[in-house]
Order: sequence, then C-alpha cells, then structure tokens
Amino acid sequence: MSLETTLLPEIQKIISELYASDIDANQIQLQKTKKDFAGDITLVTFPFLKISKKGPEQTGEEIGAKVLEKVDVVSGFNTVKGFLNFEIADNYWLNELARIDAIKDYGIETAKKDLKMVEYSSPNTNKPLHLGHLRNNFLGHSVSRIMEANGSEMVKTQIINDRGIHICKSMLAWQRFGNGETPESSGLKGDKLVGKYYVEFDKALKNESASLLIEWEKGEFGQAEEAIVQEFKKLSAAADEKEDEKARKAIDGKIKELINNQTQIMLDVKEMLLKWEAKDPEVYALWQKMNGWVYEGFDVTYESMGVSFDKLYYESDTYITGKELVENGLSKGTFYQKDDGSVWIDLTDEGLDEKLVLRSDGTAVYMTQDIGTAYQRFKDYSNLNGVVYTVGNEQDYHFKVLFLILKKLGFKWAENCFHLSYGMVDLPTGKMKSREGTVVDADDLIADVVLKAKEMTQERGHIEGMSEEEKEALYHMIGLGGLKYYLLKVDPKKRMMFNPEESVDLNGNTGPFIQYAHARIASLLRKADGIGTINTDLSLEEAERNLIKHLADYPDTVKQAGTDYSPALIANYSFDLVKLYNSFYQSVSIFKEENQDLMTMRLILSRKVGQVIKSAMGMLGIQVPERM
Repeated sequence: MSLETTLLPEIQKIISELYASDIDANQIQLQKTKKDFAGDITLVTFPFLKISKKGPEQTGEEIGAKVLEKVDVVSGFNTVKGFLNFEIADNYWLNELARIDAIKDYGIETAKKDLKMVEYSSPNTNKPLHLGHLRNNFLGHSVSRIMEANGSEMVKTQIINDRGIHICKSMLAWQRFGNGETPESSGLKGDKLVGKYYVEFDKALKNESASLLIEWEKGEFGQAEEAIVQEFKKLSAAADEKEDEKARKAIDGKIKELINNQTQIMLDVKEMLLKWEAKDPEVYALWQKMNGWVYEGFDVTYESMGVSFDKLYYESDTYITGKELVENGLSKGTFYQKDDGSVWIDLTDEGLDEKLVLRSDGTAVYMTQDIGTAYQRFKDYSNLNGVVYTVGNEQDYHFKVLFLILKKLGFKWAENCFHLSYGMVDLPTGKMKSREGTVVDADDLIADVVLKAKEMTQERGHIEGMSEEEKEALYHMIGLGGLKYYLLKVDPKKRMMFNPEESVDLNGNTGPFIQYAHARIASLLRKADGIGTINTDLSLEEAERNLIKHLADYPDTVKQAGTDYSPALIANYSFDLVKLYNSFYQSVSIFKEENQDLMTMRLILSRKVGQVIKSAMGMLGIQVPERM
C-alpha cells in the first residue's frame, strides 16, 4: 500500500470532522514534498479555504496538528503558504523496507494480462547496421521488456526490408563491378560487402547523372521522352528565375531527381525490380544469394548487441498481401486509379494529402508492404492487443497515413497501433548517409566501446584472479552496457548527439557508473556472514530514509515508463538510486556498526538496492557484473 493510499482516507476524515463538512476524496491533492522543504509528502490546502474560512497557513496548521495527533505514521509537519508538508515516522519507512524486501519480483507485474507486439530494427538488406539502428534496437528491445514488466505478454518482431529498388541497387552494382567477390574471398562480413556495392551504385549514378546533365544543358536529349524534356526545360527556367536560395535549391533537387531517373543505370535497376517481381530465375537467385550474405552478417551483430526477436516478417512476403488489400480496397472505392495506372488514396479531407500505394507499373511501395505486414500480424496473433512500431521521427507522416489507411480499410485493430517516434542520433561530423558511406558501423562502434571499457577496467578495476575469458566477458558487458545506457537515458522523442568516450566513463550518468555500484554491493554482500530480519523500531539517518523512499517509487516508475514507452525513465531512476546509495554508503558504517539491528537493516537495504539495480538495468537490456 502506498503512502498516499495510507494517508488519504485518514486526512479526508479529519478535514470533514474539523470543518463539519463532507469533502470528496478528489479534493485531496497529495504530492511529493519539494526537495527545498522538510517533509516526505505534501497536502495542498487551497481547496479547503472555503470551508475553513481562514488563510492557507492557518488552515494548514490546524489540519497538520490534527493529523499529527491521530495518524501514527506522521511524525511532524510544517506549512509553507498553501502547502502542508508531513514528515513520516521512521517506523513507517522501516516497515516499508521490510515489505519491499519480501517481494521477490519487486516492481514487476508477473501476471500476464494481454498480448502485445513491438517492432524494431527492421533493416534494409542492402547495408550493414549502423549507429541509428543501435538506438532503434536498444529502444525497441527495452520497451518490450518494460511492457512485459507491466504485465503484457510480448512478441518481439521486425520486418526485414528485403525487396525494392534500394535492394536492387546493390545487386546491380555487384553484377557490374563485383567480379564475383564474396564474403569468403573478400574477408568482409556479408552485410558489409553488400553495403559496399550500395555505395558503388551511388557513385556510378552520380557520374552518369552529371554527364547527362551536361548533355541536356547543351540541348542534347537523345532518346528522352518529350514530356520529360519539357519538364526539364520548365524546371531549368524556373530555377533561373528564382533569387531565393532555398527556393532555387528545392527546384535543383527536382531537376536532380528527374535527371537521376533518366540515367541508364537507374533505368536498368528499375528493370531489375520488375524482373524480380516476375521472379526472373537469374535475378531471383542473385537476390537470394546476396540477402543470405546479409542475414549471416546481421545475426553476428544482433548477438553482439544482445537483442533478439520472436517473429520475423519479410517484405518480400507481405508486399503481396498488401497488393491484394489495395486491389480489394480499389474495388470498394477506398483507393482510386489514375490514368497512368497508379493507385492512390485521397486523405485530403483528413488534413493529409494523396498517397501513392501502387506504382503505374504495378510495383509496390513501402506503404503497400506496411499495410500487408500489419494485416498479417493481426492474422497470425488473433488475440493481439496492440503493435508498437519503433521507427525514427522522420517517418511520423508515414505512420499517420498508414494507420488512417488501415482504419479506412475497416480494421478496428488499427486503433491499437502506435508509432514510437524517436529522434535521430547525430555525430559531431554531421548526419549519417548510408548511400555515401558516411555511417558509423554498428560492429565497429561496439568493438570501439568494448576496447575503451577494457582500457578503463584494466586501469581502474579489480579483476585480479579472473580468467581471460571472464575478463573479456566483463569488458563486453561494460562496453555494451555503457553504449546502451547512453542511447537510452535520453527521452526517446529527443534528437541526441553521440559521444562514445562519455558512454564508458565511470563517473556521471553512465552505464558503468551504475554497473560499478552493483559490483560494489555484490562485494559487500559476499562479506556478510548471513543477514537477519529487520527490526522496525530503529532511528534512520537521512541518507537511509532517502534511499528507502526512492526504492518505494520503483513500481510507479516502471508503470510510468510503460505508459510513456520511455526507457529514459528507468535509466534516470537507476542513476538517482545509485547516487542515493553512494551517499548512504559514504555517510554510515555497515560492518563497523556496533548495533547489530542497524547493521542488518543496512545490509538488507543494500541487498534490495542491488536487486532493483539489476531489475531496472535488465529492462534496459543491460547486464550488471558481480565484480568490476
């Protein structure tokens, strides 16, 4: 039972009797006492001024005196304007610690009430995973664990984007420039090898595009269609007329897109996509081979990251379902077809725009496969009560459109689809671009932070007597823990700057700082010669009281993190817990304490802090060491 639940009926009864007036429980506003004032919990007295017919401070003094007289857990009070601050007796906090200590899975809802799904990672099979994928994976995996801690049975999933024009770009480039190179012959992981050819395609496209632009500016249009030529001339004239730099850049971007689409390499890759959808044997075999390389590479990275999935979906399967749903919706008037054969949906009445769902050549777009994937998931899990899509905020509009389309198709479960929109990860050098090869590779970054953790641990750690295997496992635990914590401690909605040096620092709001606290507690408990039970008739030091109060907040923090889909709440709770524990550890003695009851209480308090650290960090996907 929470402190608020304990106090509310007592306060309600006292105020009603004191002022001979019935009051509603909703009028009683209890909140944590601000750090600047003495007390544990605060009653807002402004709602009672009408019935007390006195000022806020006098009203507070009257209510406080009666509460102190009649409620055993209240040991003192003070008033600050319209706020009555109650001090809670040590006996209450010691009983609270005893209650908390008796709960094995403290703060965790073990009974499962519904089935939910979280989608994360969802990579393209044309490049390796990078820093942005790390935030995505860590966020999605952590949210799944937090939702599980709140009583949901979870399905962790991803949609693997294994088809489309971008996949064909790597395939075509490998055909033309690869000379039969394989992961075995090159020594590269399969995903890195395929990513290399995605970059090669972009280089070739830029070269062809630059040459074609020069020809067109000279009036040499070759076999280009007249409509395309006229569009180019129109855009060029408009660009010349624009004095505003931003407007000119926008037009230049349209010219670039127009030119790119007329290059031979882009025409060839579009032809390859058509062949793939027609299951051309040669193209399909190449697709299977190169995707196989990528999957092997992804598996290695996922294992290193410490994330996993319960169910995999492939765009190459779900886009077919999506096309069928679009065709069905077209027959019912949900979609409409333009003269060129492309299929669209008009969402202007809902404040959005018209959205393409099938190209004029009949090939699918991202929206098509997302429609099919959503449908397939709810078909596979008939009792599914919601899907959380962990996708960057660059796709906010896409998901507004997707969920609206699903509703228009008549799927009631669309109301249970949620986009967990998160901010991008920036680097000091600027934004990452996969096609230009300016990404921070996930494998390289993990290796880098593990190396930094190794250097830090060898310099400052206590690892004597550990085997080399144990040491390497510890370095990985600390490095990966630092990386995960750094990316999760920031509110998901916020854009963030990544600094790998800071992530493995032993000081400040970092994963290793929290991991070290757990290792310290584990060391402390190893020295204990058995731990008894709590004597609740003791006097607490301020540091002890503050620590117990923070432990009491853990279940509410877990619930709020589940409501907000925010691992940051768990991360920062853990940081505050460790700061309070360090203050406690430095201000009181444990093994030198002559009072056996006090020593026992402090050992139990330390043990519970260690358990909560392990529980909270586990929700972030972070392991905590016994030694460090």
